[in-house]
Amino acid sequence: MPADLAVIGLGPYGLPVAQAAVAAGIPTIGYATGPEAGSLSPAELRRMHAAGFRPGTDPAQLGRVRTAVICAPTPRGADGGLDLGQVEAAARTLGERLRPHTTVILESPVRPGTTEEFLRPLLEEGSGLRAGRDFHLAYSPSRVDPGNRDHTPANTPKVIGGLTPACTESAAAFYGRLTDKVVRARGLREAETVQLLETNFRHVNIALVNEMAVLCHELGIDLWDVIRCAETKPFGFQAFRPGPGVGGHGVPQDLTGHATRSLRMVELAQQVNHRMPRYVVQRAATLLNEHGKSARGARVLLLGVTYKADVADQQATPANEVAARLMGLGATVSYHDPYVAAWSVQDRPVPRADSLYEAAADADLTILLQQHRTYDLQGLSVKAQLLLDTRGATPTGAAHRL
Repeated sequence: MPADLAVIGLGPYGLPVAQAAVAAGIPTIGYATGPEAGSLSPAELRRMHAAGFRPGTDPAQLGRVRTAVICAPTPRGADGGLDLGQVEAAARTLGERLRPHTTVILESPVRPGTTEEFLRPLLEEGSGLRAGRDFHLAYSPSRVDPGNRDHTPANTPKVIGGLTPACTESAAAFYGRLTDKVVRARGLREAETVQLLETNFRHVNIALVNEMAVLCHELGIDLWDVIRCAETKPFGFQAFRPGPGVGGHGVPQDLTGHATRSLRMVELAQQVNHRMPRYVVQRAATLLNEHGKSARGARVLLLGVTYKADVADQQATPANEVAARLMGLGATVSYHDPYVAAWSVQDRPVPRADSLYEAAADADLTILLQQHRTYDLQGLSVKAQLLLDTRGATPTGAAHRL
């Protein structure tokens, strides 16, 4: 059966799109833009293949589909901006094979203006076609939340913004097959800025609550109880919780160098969030000292080294810096994570604990970095000699909370 959809980029953005399309009965091929780590489990990937998903290596296949969704990653570049290298490679590969009447949609995180000013010329140059006349061009911000069982692509509204109204409607018709609700933006830049606002909203609010965590610890206030009470307010408040840092693929953008002014609050939020791994290590060293132990030579067990609970993705996980700083203090570090079979920090393999409870009982300090569902935190708090909970997940009084 010929494919109806090509998903270009099979990482954390592309694989969920392909998964949703296959579930909707859309014949789908996948085309990788580089070495990419997705967030789907092996079982989910097997079900996709069984349902007809075909990862392809022949770029000629891209010229036989009606819709192409570019989901290439855009990591932080050396200059601090987004690296569009894989988006460019995807556009050049697709552009050489683009047929009239195809709908091309970009889902990669980009700054406003990228779809029209960067992607459009590449596609037009490669194909000899004109966007808005010969083929449709649109942007839709990715709203994937790995590990979230409540909000899936099927029930999460999709925002669509096209180069022309006809482009918007063509993209909306495609996404209408995947989701219950499609929201039409006024145009490409508005849709791109939705992604900017949503990503920065997350980082700024996490930074606020991270600063509150430091303040409340200094004042002897239980921040977790503060949050519990505050989230009962039915308006004007959304609960965020502190942690050891912020990871994942959603890179905050302050638009420095790309706008008349930068988003200063976003820049400050990045500074706050980047300090959290160091703060966690400081708290760990203090706890050890308070219990008559030095960080040098201490046995420290890290629990959950992925960037998000219940996923295997380690993109920008703060666990890397936490482990590196502990090693720098002379601690002996090991880890446990049901999703990570092997882990290295600064090219040094970190020993993996096979038995969680035995490892926690043996460690001088156990640090909960990620709250995987498989962890029995009540039992863990009993077994561990000393437990630092960076997620506020253990029962009150059962551990030292961040």
